[in-house]
Amino acid sequence: MSEKEILFQSIKDFLTPKMLKYALLPFVISLIVMYIIFFVVAGMGVEQLGTMHIESSQTTMQEGIPHTENIEAELEGSAIIKFLMSYTITSWLATFLIYVVGGFLTIYLSVFVAVIIIGFLTPLILKELRLRHYTEVDLIGHSNPLSAIFLAVKYFAVMVLLFFLLIPFYFVPLLNIVAINIPLYYFFHKMLTFDVSSTICTKDEAKQIAFFNKSNIRLKTLLLYLISLVPFAIFFGAIFFVIYLGHTYFLETKKIRALTPSLSQDLQA
Repeated sequence: MSEKEILFQSIKDFLTPKMLKYALLPFVISLIVMYIIFFVVAGMGVEQLGTMHIESSQTTMQEGIPHTENIEAELEGSAIIKFLMSYTITSWLATFLIYVVGGFLTIYLSVFVAVIIIGFLTPLILKELRLRHYTEVDLIGHSNPLSAIFLAVKYFAVMVLLFFLLIPFYFVPLLNIVAINIPLYYFFHKMLTFDVSSTICTKDEAKQIAFFNKSNIRLKTLLLYLISLVPFAIFFGAIFFVIYLGHTYFLETKKIRALTPSLSQDLQA
C-alpha cells in the first residue's frame, strides 16, 4: 500500500460512524475545558492590569529636624485600565499580549489533552481497524500500566529538560519558533508511537519498525504535530492520528510476521 493509499484509507476509516463517535465526545469535552481555561487565564491577566501598588517616601525639614513620611497607595481597577485604555496603542498591546500568550499556552495544553485522549482510546481504535483490514494480524502488544506510566514520566522529564536547554534560542527570531516546538514535538512523537506500537506488536517488532522506518514515522508524526498546532484541530483529529499511524504499524508488523511465520505461530500459541 502506497503512502497516498494509506492516507486516503485513513480518511475513509476516520469518517465511519464508529470512529466519528469516538472522536465526537472527546472533542466536545476538550473544547469546553479549553475554552474555560483560556478565558479564565486571560481574565486573570486583565485583572492583574487593574491593580498597581505604589510606595514613596518624602523627607522634609521642620525646625532643623528631618521628618520622613512614607506614602503607600493602591491604584485599583478603573484607574489603571482607564489610563491604558485611554491610549490606543497601549490598549491594543495589552490586550494583544494577554490573549496571544493565553492562546499560545492553550494550544500547548491542547496537545497534552490530545495525548491523554489518544492513550485511552488507542486500543479501541486499533481493534476496530484490525477488524476492518488486518484480521490476520493479532494484537499482541508489549505494554502494561506500570511501564506506560514510567515512560510517560520519562518522556515528560526529557521534554522539560529540553525546554530549559533551548532557552537561549527562544530570543532568536524565527529560530525561536522551531526551538520552542522541539520539546513538545518530542513528547508528542514518543507518546503517539508508543501508544500505537505497544498495542499492535511485540517489543522486538516495535524496535525493528522504528529502526527501518525511522524517517518515515518521524515525518508522519511531524505532520500530525503541525496539524495539532491549529487551534482546536487536535481535539477532533486525535483519533485520525491513531488511525493514520496505526495503518503504518499494522502493515509493517504484517511484513515482519510474514518473514518469520514460525515466530508468529509461537506468539499465537
